[in-house]
Amino acid sequence: MKFGSDNASHEERCSEGHSSASTIATIEAALSADRDIDSSAIEIRMLGPVVLLEGYITSAADREKVISLAAMIVGQENVQDRMLSHLPTQQSSGIHG
Repeated sequence: MKFGSDNASHEERCSEGHSSASTIATIEAALSADRDIDSSAIEIRMLGPVVLLEGYITSAADREKVISLAAMIVGQENVQDRMLSHLPTQQSSGIHG
């Protein structure tokens, strides 16, 4: 999956009218298209040309996929990961000491 031109940086695309809202919408669409990622608890925000990924993920694999998809759109240097792991709780083994 490829987004945007390899020749233009994210800042250059933004200066050409590529708004924060369209960047967020593009990333959200890419995430929702990948059925392996649970992106329901992920919030995407923009701070200038930087994409902030916030919220919760349920696996390390999801973190890598989300970052990778965002980086394909805005470039790796413009992705800031602030996601927290929200792993399902595990039952105790029943051993009490």
